[in-house]
Amino acid sequence: MKKFYLILLFAVAISYSGSAQFAFDIEVDPGDFLPDELILPPSPLTSQILFIGGVDKVQTTAIAGTTGGDGGAIYGKEAGEALAKQWHDFIGFTPDPDSEDLGWISVNHEMVYASDSIGDGGGMTVFKVKRNPLTDKLDIVEQTLSDGREGKFFNVDFVNTVGETGMNCGGIISPVDGRIWTAEEWFRRDNGDLWRNGGGVRDTSDWTISSDLTGDFDGQTVRKFENFNWMVEIDPKEAKAIRKQYNWGRQGFEGGAVMPDNKTVYLGADATPGIFSKFIADTEGDFTSGKLFAYKHDAEGADGPWVEIDNTSLSKMLNYTAEALALGATMFNRIEWVAQYDGKVYFTETGRDGVGTRFLNGAAAGGIIDDHMNDAARERYPELADKPDETVRDFIRDGGFADYYGRVCKFDPETGLVTTFVEGGPFFEESPQLAEYPEKHLSNPDGLHISEVDGKPFMVIQEDLNGTSNGRVPAGISNRTCELWLLDMAVADPTIDDLTRVTVVPLGAEVTGAAFTSDGETLLVNSQHPSGDNPFPYNNSLTYAISGWEAAVSAVTSNAPQVSEAGFQVWPNPVSRELQFSQRVDLAVYDMQGKRLKVVRNRQYIDVSDLRPGAYVIHTNTGVKRKFIVQ
Repeated sequence: MKKFYLILLFAVAISYSGSAQFAFDIEVDPGDFLPDELILPPSPLTSQILFIGGVDKVQTTAIAGTTGGDGGAIYGKEAGEALAKQWHDFIGFTPDPDSEDLGWISVNHEMVYASDSIGDGGGMTVFKVKRNPLTDKLDIVEQTLSDGREGKFFNVDFVNTVGETGMNCGGIISPVDGRIWTAEEWFRRDNGDLWRNGGGVRDTSDWTISSDLTGDFDGQTVRKFENFNWMVEIDPKEAKAIRKQYNWGRQGFEGGAVMPDNKTVYLGADATPGIFSKFIADTEGDFTSGKLFAYKHDAEGADGPWVEIDNTSLSKMLNYTAEALALGATMFNRIEWVAQYDGKVYFTETGRDGVGTRFLNGAAAGGIIDDHMNDAARERYPELADKPDETVRDFIRDGGFADYYGRVCKFDPETGLVTTFVEGGPFFEESPQLAEYPEKHLSNPDGLHISEVDGKPFMVIQEDLNGTSNGRVPAGISNRTCELWLLDMAVADPTIDDLTRVTVVPLGAEVTGAAFTSDGETLLVNSQHPSGDNPFPYNNSLTYAISGWEAAVSAVTSNAPQVSEAGFQVWPNPVSRELQFSQRVDLAVYDMQGKRLKVVRNRQYIDVSDLRPGAYVIHTNTGVKRKFIVQ
């Protein structure tokens, strides 16, 4: 089977830089290269920036006046407009089947600050797009909402609906109807943590719940911080929140997935220990009533590897993690995003350098370690290879497993087992130099999305590096360069070698939110919290679109060379950013006057985005010569 080589020609992508010197002829005859030139079609992928945080303005609702934690008046604002918040994270896409427009895009803002116009805490922005038939790119649609707001970008109203929001990180897109939930991630333990000296949520007065959920929620009063860290359903068409899912438990939520039955929802929490949960609605499409379960891999009984927690009780939902651990729930190391495909559930377990006493305390509360983590620990520590499972579990529980890279996990509802789908790595005790750095390295997978493109399923994996040590970046590189990877789901037993790099983001940024539009033609991506030293607009959080995927899949399956083919191959050609090679080589790049411009060693690709448009030649240390075009 041919591998997929989807190289995004995205001009602002910033990768590692550096060079190593070795023996090359200083002068070459450009004419020597012409007989060996290899010309392939250019990449069909194109990119465009859709939404810039801190620059684009959102239309806001009127917000009634209230009193802040310091006794001062806040809000009391009429409807208007304000600069959008930043730190773009989750992207939701809701199709519009009733018009020629594609649908609505929902963008989370993980940035927390006080705003009289937008609302305190985090937030979301929504806008609508359609496909331009001439360019095949996306156009933003002017809208008029039922509340009278007009424009392109709209702030989602949380203040007047559900008592504000905060730390909006991951979320859920229903594959059935495009319903959207936003995850309130960073866990708040008291009102001071919420208030943040007046820079967070200023109204810390108690909140009285108004809810249509089955249970004792409606009318109960909670402390303000307890009204955070829920999954929150929003209406992207009207830019307002609908309800907080108090019946899904209060956790440091990151991701979730609605199954095609429109009843079952799988949920993940970014914590150590993190709980993997399942909600089953009583009625299809109605998530106001149903049962909630925590995963317990060794459970036996009618519910399979799950233990039920009473989700009609507010007190139990406020203390969901403690309730789950007391029932012996399985502990995970920071569950991030969750995705579903073909009846299976996938989630990222992003890992962390050291768990300290986190698992130990979780075990003391009743939690247990899963077998898939035993396998990961044995792979990292050869001395554990022949040790019994219980010994390995004790090693992990006691903080011995430095889980630097994390992994993508797979849950099979039929077997009830969680297994490792793709393990992060490869592992390094010390970071290798740039010249020796592996072509592919997966660190701290975070965002996760699965869609079909031209009838073929692909998984999109996004990194959020926890650090720079142990090979997460090459030695001497301080930037946590986060990459976005593509995996063909048709590959059996995938490894890191089966991943294809699609894009990296500007200096300092996290790549996140990746989600395809409903037609499979455009991948939506966020660049979150980039360095302020980057040139405009790459010093702001961005939502951008990569279009042309159907043509790209067709092109790469028919045109990309197989690595096993004889001879040295280069592609794409012409190229804008990364020129790929069919094997690792030492090489130099020359212009057509024979001047040497670049030298790299032991690489399978080279960044040429700094070269002017025109013809160039590569010359390998084995004497192979190839001409390529920079466009």
